[in-house]
Amino acid sequence: MKSGLLAVGVAACAMLAAAGAQARTLDPAKPEDALEISKRLQCGVSEDKPAVYHWSGNIYGRAPGVRDKLLFKGEGMNIRRCVEVNDPQRGKGWRLVSREVMLMLDPKTGEVVRQWENPYTGETVEVMHIHNDPVNGRPNFARGADGTPFTLGSLREAGPYVFMPFEAPLFYTNPLTGDYQEYVGGEYHAMEIFDFGALRSELYDSTKPTAYPMISWVRISGWAPWMKMGSRPGQMVFNAMGRKLPGGFDELPEVLKKEIRANYPIYEQAPPKDDARPNETTWTKFKMLTDKAREAAGTVDKSGEGH
Repeated sequence: MKSGLLAVGVAACAMLAAAGAQARTLDPAKPEDALEISKRLQCGVSEDKPAVYHWSGNIYGRAPGVRDKLLFKGEGMNIRRCVEVNDPQRGKGWRLVSREVMLMLDPKTGEVVRQWENPYTGETVEVMHIHNDPVNGRPNFARGADGTPFTLGSLREAGPYVFMPFEAPLFYTNPLTGDYQEYVGGEYHAMEIFDFGALRSELYDSTKPTAYPMISWVRISGWAPWMKMGSRPGQMVFNAMGRKLPGGFDELPEVLKKEIRANYPIYEQAPPKDDARPNETTWTKFKMLTDKAREAAGTVDKSGEGH
């Protein structure tokens, strides 16, 4: 009996030693660890168990010479998975596939807005809530194609916290315009700002499959196309905060869950692992829906131009 207990004790010690050897603190200065930290920040437990980010905030209108207007409250979510990819030269990496919804809510009642009286024009318009599918990323590897090591940019450690700001300046041809933007302008010009905050003890702990950071999201952009603002100068300012939800979709606010299940049911699940579709934006989604509506109404000829 003693020899049996001894054998069990030796086996247990061996298992603990192996677990201790595998458990370590990730180092953001090392490309391989930086890649893993980024994945833990963005992703779920595994590619089969998607992550859900939620954010909530305010949406303002800003026009020259006019006081800023609180147009809507916003409730948004992104459901995503990170899929493992392999490259013959660069080794193992991961790629984000996701889709997202953001609802425009009445600032006073908190109800989903269907029709909206534009305070700048006096016209009542149909609201197109943000629902982009997909919103995917490029593959990430520990080293780029040219051998450049993967880094976490402006990562900053402060006490028990890790902060990671990320700015995305956007400037490209607006999909709602024609072929003459180099002459007359009309590019889509915006900036999106994502600021992440996480506990070091969670984000760097290799024994934990993922982390649950907080996020701040800001977007400064032109008027949404469905607002029918034409060439009026001005912009929209989105300011929201949120976090990755440990409970996933079921932890979202009721207004989001109810609206998604009623009108955007595919957004309860992340896109498929092999999703290779081009990304959608508010502007490409609006163009697609508008073109479909015009075609159904018989207001588009074969050349695709409106009558």
